[in-house]
Amino acid sequence: MKRKRIYLDYAATAYVDPRVKKAMDVFWTKEFGNPGAIYDEGREAKKAVETARKDIAKIIGAKSEEIIFTSGGTESNNLAIFGVCGFDCFNFSRLYPQAGSDAGSESRQSKPLKIPHIITTKFEHHAVLYPIRFLEKQGFNVTYLNVGEDGIVNPEDVKKALKKETILVSIMYANNEIGTIQPIAEIGKIIKNCKLQTKNQKTVFHIDACQASGYLNLDVSKLGVDLMTINGSKMYGPKGVGFLYVKNGVNLAPMMYGGGQEKGLRPGTENVPGIIGIAEALKIAQKETKQLIGLRDYFIKRLLSEIPETHLNGHPKKRLPNNVNVSILGIEGESVILYLDELGISCSTGSACNSESLDPSHVILALGKSHGYAHGSIRFTLGKRSAKKDIDYVMKVLPDIVKKLRSISAVKI
Repeated sequence: MKRKRIYLDYAATAYVDPRVKKAMDVFWTKEFGNPGAIYDEGREAKKAVETARKDIAKIIGAKSEEIIFTSGGTESNNLAIFGVCGFDCFNFSRLYPQAGSDAGSESRQSKPLKIPHIITTKFEHHAVLYPIRFLEKQGFNVTYLNVGEDGIVNPEDVKKALKKETILVSIMYANNEIGTIQPIAEIGKIIKNCKLQTKNQKTVFHIDACQASGYLNLDVSKLGVDLMTINGSKMYGPKGVGFLYVKNGVNLAPMMYGGGQEKGLRPGTENVPGIIGIAEALKIAQKETKQLIGLRDYFIKRLLSEIPETHLNGHPKKRLPNNVNVSILGIEGESVILYLDELGISCSTGSACNSESLDPSHVILALGKSHGYAHGSIRFTLGKRSAKKDIDYVMKVLPDIVKKLRSISAVKI
């Protein structure tokens, strides 16, 4: 008889809520029209997509034309970053030609061109870090902000980093590994005030809110953001769909070319069932917060008290309600994951989107911790189906696993 699984990796993906599935079902087989068609089936599909767009816009305090549907968080982040920086796959920098291979050299003009500047943090998701590192190699200036031992960006560091040449600030709303919540609204005010004082309207503020969508306020006006990334699978919606909020007046270069769908920024036939699904998921999100905070804190307390040399990563309170990330010294996180999997428990180490990599977690290293902390980091993330008995079972088996692994480890603590 197969053991009942205990799933504790909701930050990687969640199941599709039955209400979301029900809303999507009709668009797989019955209302299957192409929204670009002018006949009845197409018009019905188009109507459904636009209704979903309006519903999402209302929830986040935006206008419907400011919602661009994508394939998920990674595409939305790439579109935001490369779009602001004028990148497309055929013409590197249409908006900022000064950031090419001869960046910084004297132009034919009387003054050298200013090199554009980007601000981000050291512990962003790779879907933000990798595009920015690519742009850095092409000549853009980049400031990577420290996040401190508690995993929270200091807004004053953002203020100090802003320059006249800053075109983009990209900071995640809540970290995907350690769950720490960033002071986005405060940072948004700083950027707005800086733009008013310097009369520089070029700076665009982007946040990756994929992990935050099920738990935190997404009102874009209160947050003070110009671009916001959301995906479906982190909030009990379908995989393979997301959206990018693009504030009116923010100009993005497209990354792909084809039809005119999504204002020409995301050409291709729309994923109608997915769009319906993400809209429905957003409507019913943020319902289990209080229950999860108690369960999270109970789990953290037991881990720290019952397993020696175990340390919580990130701020103990300013973190997502469902996130428990600890470093268990003297072991490799991957080994713990495999042992727990054999016992029917699913969790992760490092970023679940990059689970095949054995590199130490860049997020834990960004906290100023050692490679031992990074290699021994384990992330448990709770969800709607999580229960106290699940935590109790983990704590029944995990201490013995740690003892066994430490007894055979070459690293002694």
